[in-house]
Amino acid sequence: MLMPRDRHWNLGAKLALVATPFLLLGLALIGLTLWMSWQLDGGAAAVNEAGRLRMQTWRMALVLQQAEPAQLENHVAEMERSLALLRSGDPERPLMVPWDDTARERFDQVQQSWSAYRQSLGASALDAAGLTRSTTALSRQIDAFVAAIETHMSVWTAMLHLAQTSMLALAVLGAAVLLLAGYRFVLEPVAELKQAIRRMQQGDLRARVSRITRDEFGTLAEGFNQMADHLESMYHGLEAKVAAKTAELEDKKARLESLYQVTSLVARATTLEDLSNGFVGAIREVAHADAVALRWSDQSNQRYVMLATLGLPEELSRAEQCLHAGDCHCGAPGDGNLRVIPIHAAAAAPLEHCARAGFGTVISIPVRQHGRLMGEVDLFFHAVVQPGAAERSLLEALTHHLAGAMDNLRLGEREKEAAVSQERGLLAQELHDSIAQSLAFLRIQVQLMRDAMASTDPVAMGRVLGEIDTGVRESYADVRELLLNFRVRGNDEDIEPALAATLRKFEHQSGVRASMTMEGHGLPLPADVQIQVLHIVQEALSNVRKHAHASRVWVDVQQQPCWRFEVRDDGIGFEGDGSLAGEDHVGLRIMSERAARIGATLEVSAMPGGGTRVLLSLATLQPATPAMVPKHAAGAALHH
Repeated sequence: MLMPRDRHWNLGAKLALVATPFLLLGLALIGLTLWMSWQLDGGAAAVNEAGRLRMQTWRMALVLQQAEPAQLENHVAEMERSLALLRSGDPERPLMVPWDDTARERFDQVQQSWSAYRQSLGASALDAAGLTRSTTALSRQIDAFVAAIETHMSVWTAMLHLAQTSMLALAVLGAAVLLLAGYRFVLEPVAELKQAIRRMQQGDLRARVSRITRDEFGTLAEGFNQMADHLESMYHGLEAKVAAKTAELEDKKARLESLYQVTSLVARATTLEDLSNGFVGAIREVAHADAVALRWSDQSNQRYVMLATLGLPEELSRAEQCLHAGDCHCGAPGDGNLRVIPIHAAAAAPLEHCARAGFGTVISIPVRQHGRLMGEVDLFFHAVVQPGAAERSLLEALTHHLAGAMDNLRLGEREKEAAVSQERGLLAQELHDSIAQSLAFLRIQVQLMRDAMASTDPVAMGRVLGEIDTGVRESYADVRELLLNFRVRGNDEDIEPALAATLRKFEHQSGVRASMTMEGHGLPLPADVQIQVLHIVQEALSNVRKHAHASRVWVDVQQQPCWRFEVRDDGIGFEGDGSLAGEDHVGLRIMSERAARIGATLEVSAMPGGGTRVLLSLATLQPATPAMVPKHAAGAALHH
């Protein structure tokens, strides 16, 4: 059996259903009033026509009195036509008698009176008094007929007024009903929908349209409610997503703060102790661990040294100060991946130490750098914990920073060792190339002195003693010159003051007049390049003082297009092509090595009796070679 379907009335059908009865009733009343007006018009025409009958009657009486028989026939015919017209009516005028029993009876009486009156018209002995009585009787019958018509018409007039009053009442009632229906079916749903929309605009997502009709507004209300449900669900879903995103951002913020804290620690730490102690404190705070241990491994990963601990019992910390790879009590080194070790669930005997200390979980994080295992960080927890993927990634990132910092400290120490070794090599070279040569010469002279003393040759002893004195003086001068050279400092802005000071000291020591000229304006030399240039110029001046027997020295400096330093003298010069081989050219070899260290070229030219010329030419300033990079820049490069 099919269930009856609910009947849905749309808004137009409802309004039509309300308005149709009033419309039909109004049309009926209008039709009724039109019909009554037509009847009244016909009745009025009948009254006029009946009034003509009365007039025709008195006219005939007048014609009889005047004895005009020709006109009498016309009036009789006209009287007959009026009676016939009243009897049958004329719908075109309109003219109709509102027949009822009274009107029909009176009309019959008029006809009878007319018949009698017409017969009397043919009697010759009709006197004037009789004519008047007959005419008066006929007129009275006609007046009675007119009175019957007017009585009937008064009833129709009353009915017409009643119909018109009913139409007015119907119009007022219909307007009221239509207004009520419009308010009930249109204004109320619109107002409720508007109120719900206003609440929605004010942020109340629970706003709904409570009254659901079965018309267009009902469909609109259902659509609004569905939209509100969707918006509310989306809003709550959005709130959940925002909360999740906020938690994710907070987690990322905490991770970034942790990374920044460790990075700041790495940047500040200058010693291994500061770095390790600071790191265990930082990672303990980040991981909320109860204790932390930092172990470092040797190259073969066979031994682990405890660099720092925090929160470990003293007994357990002492027991693990230096262990072989397989002897660790807690957090034994594994395969290089982060491991979560449940203490109470493990069957390994070494973990008993951690269990006795009250720990429930150990997280072992390897410290790796460039694929090599450098150590591990152990986090100890009293509770059983299981870190998530984000926490694992953060812990691994922190240990990666630690590995980089450790590597930077190691490279810094190696850099310092290399710098000290380089300085020691330079010092050894200086000592070997200056004082060592003089001491070797003095050793030979001492042997010659022993031979002269053995042969008791006073002349030879005096000559050898003079050579020894000269050698001692030269050694003393070399020592003072070395001390002077080691104290030389360049100027970051200009090398001219340092060159002027060097020439003044040269003049003071040797008594040889020296002058300097500067040409052009070039880029300032780096401090380390200035030091090497000053050493080369000092070595050239030292050679002039020792070997040239000059009376004048010139130092010419050209800054553009590249730096050129030229040292000339008017001494005795020397033979040869200026090559650097042989013991006689130790100073030249030293200058050449210094020039190569800064990427410069050194040219030496001399003629016997024509003086010596030393020319140092620097290439375009591009601090790319290790010798040209300042130590602070090299350290920064290692950190990066």
